[in-house]
Amino acid sequence: MSKVVRTVTRLLTPAILVFGLYVILHGHITPGGGFQGGATFASSVALLLVAFGSERVEHFLKEHTLTTIESSGAFLFIGLAFAGLATAFFFNLFVGSPLFGHIPPTGPNAGDLWTGGTVPLMNIAVGLKVIAGLSSIMLVMALAASRFGDNDR
Repeated sequence: MSKVVRTVTRLLTPAILVFGLYVILHGHITPGGGFQGGATFASSVALLLVAFGSERVEHFLKEHTLTTIESSGAFLFIGLAFAGLATAFFFNLFVGSPLFGHIPPTGPNAGDLWTGGTVPLMNIAVGLKVIAGLSSIMLVMALAASRFGDNDR
């Protein structure tokens, strides 16, 4: 790729990562959440693959790292689902606690970030799973295209 594409990628990637993190963390009070933010976050991997190539990106994104991130997201989500099992499966047990948020007032409010209880934590878990899953899929597809695509010529 050209120097322009690589420079623009270096400038845009941090902004895409921050926006993906924003969508994940604000998913319980705005449209979005773990899946949408994770897909946004993983789109930066697609941009890096296009700009720098799969071999260079593979050097920084290892398979075992992506597997660990994806598994930790799944375990966090399952753990949060079972945490409130004494009341109900997926019970939002942290809402109303001083650490994870107070009970929001009824009616329109300013969208306080600390009113979600376990929902933001579940968004983070889903976001981790989607980030690692989509990134590994794109990386494997790019590596396969670069390695097996040369034999077709």
